[in-house]
Amino acid sequence: MKKRWIVSPQDIKLQGLLCSELKISPLAAQLLINRGLRCPSEAFSFLSPSLRNLHDPFKMKGMDKAVERILKAIKGREKITIYGDYDVDGTSATALLYLFLRKAMGFGQEAIGNSYSLLPIAHRLNYYIPERLKEGYGLNNQAVKRLADSGTNLIVTTDCGIANYDEVCFANSIGLDVIVTDHHESPAKLPPAYAILNPKQPDCAFPFKELAGVGVMFNLIIALRARLKERGVFAEDAPNLRSYTDIVALGTIADMVPLIDENRILVKYGLDELTSGKRAGIKALKEVSGLGTDLKSVPIKAGSVGFQLAPRINAAGRLANANIGVQLLITEDDREAMEIARELDRENMDRQRLERDILLDAVQTVDDSVFEICGKKGIVLAKKDWHPGVIGIVASRLVERYYKPAVVISLSDGVGKGSARGIKRFHILDGLKRCEAFLEKYGGHKMAAGFTIREENIPSFKKAFYSMVEKELSSEDLTPEVSLDSYIALSELSEQIIQEMDSLAPFGLANPEPLLGAKNANIVQNEVVGNRHLKLKIKQTSGQWTMDNRLWEGIAYGMGEIYPLKKDDYDIAFIPYIDTWNGNKSLKLKIKEIRARGNGL
Repeated sequence: MKKRWIVSPQDIKLQGLLCSELKISPLAAQLLINRGLRCPSEAFSFLSPSLRNLHDPFKMKGMDKAVERILKAIKGREKITIYGDYDVDGTSATALLYLFLRKAMGFGQEAIGNSYSLLPIAHRLNYYIPERLKEGYGLNNQAVKRLADSGTNLIVTTDCGIANYDEVCFANSIGLDVIVTDHHESPAKLPPAYAILNPKQPDCAFPFKELAGVGVMFNLIIALRARLKERGVFAEDAPNLRSYTDIVALGTIADMVPLIDENRILVKYGLDELTSGKRAGIKALKEVSGLGTDLKSVPIKAGSVGFQLAPRINAAGRLANANIGVQLLITEDDREAMEIARELDRENMDRQRLERDILLDAVQTVDDSVFEICGKKGIVLAKKDWHPGVIGIVASRLVERYYKPAVVISLSDGVGKGSARGIKRFHILDGLKRCEAFLEKYGGHKMAAGFTIREENIPSFKKAFYSMVEKELSSEDLTPEVSLDSYIALSELSEQIIQEMDSLAPFGLANPEPLLGAKNANIVQNEVVGNRHLKLKIKQTSGQWTMDNRLWEGIAYGMGEIYPLKKDDYDIAFIPYIDTWNGNKSLKLKIKEIRARGNGL
């Protein structure tokens, strides 16, 4: 697939200012500029994230009301049920509030009014995660009724609820109060909840709008902790908020929200907590994920969370019941934690096999449909035997393979559950809005969305969707980009440069890992190793670039199909890194893209 190589414009004057103020290299300065950090003070805060720089949670609309209602529930011996979504963001937010309230309910009876319940905490605090296949996303009336019948007085949603107008009305009608905590786009008609916490709701003064659901919940527990301390609770043993950031990092990274502003701070601290692995469930999860049993000296990075830890928690919600993901995070028993972690690992392997089979089926369907699908600017697929728990992942893989907006629908009993994924220049939720006449319900954001559709409406939906993308997307829009931070002479690379690049971590959406480019690279040697990886030796020897004789070792993961490469000049896009082996350090290149000189866009 041909790709457009784009390099960020270099701002030499601003580079000089940042270099002078921050004592960094011109390359590090340009990396900051590329990420929108043009002011030295903002750049310094970015490089030195601190919990002290978190925003005031009481600026979030509805926070005062939500806090007072929860405190009233504690004081009045009411039963609180935390109602979460089944993905990692929802389960981590559920575990976060549960752990905090469990501690809060064990302290300070006299300070709040000497009227705490004498019942065991299990009778005053509960959590509920709906089953994806049977109940679907968000609140449902049957579950709400069962919770009311079990004695629940107050429901606090996590990572869901903002689109549940009818269900909140029903809860109110049977005597339940509902506090909604969510981060998805707000509908025009908000649910009549007792309080809503969502920075994206109208008139919310909270300055950062891109929190994950678990980030919204973390702000709630900051506010709860503050009010409890004001009232004399936690006088001597207040919960250490930093100790909760491991759970916050899990949900934030898994939900792929921008890792900037408050998200960056929370993830930065959370990765340190994940590295220390003090929580029983985290220790067990790291072990079954192949990250070892004692990693205190080895830092856990965002990639480890996104590709090893989070998928295992997510697998439970996709194939079975996400309750065990919550239980993993709240248990204090090492044996129970290991049993759950092993079960999640098995579920994840089942999920991978299922995903692989459906993806192969989907790819064959696309490739065989030369005129019906291949010639379109989008992909819409529907089939009865596809598991609805993994179609979102399959849609993402289709986008990676074909670089087109992709919609995958699982059919059962005349109803389709769909997952849609967008590309850089196509807002997938807006696309669904334009086809809403054929949908029962839908929701999501720019890059990912979900919906329900009746089987008989799928042909009309396909026609409308294909017509829309045909009009809106050009061939340029459907050409993926290789976004370079800067071209560089390989001789300029050093351990200091790499350390400066690492200081921009954690990497993720809106803060990608820096990608550098090198021109006039001669491939001196190349071979296929391992699972179709390409190992190279490179020399940069012409034009305005260095004329030294150093050979640079590089690895291009998953690119064995382009072997063999001739020795002619190439452009390479790469990430430099320090490889340590037997105590020896060497600077190497992780190759992301290779193109022959003059053959690219």
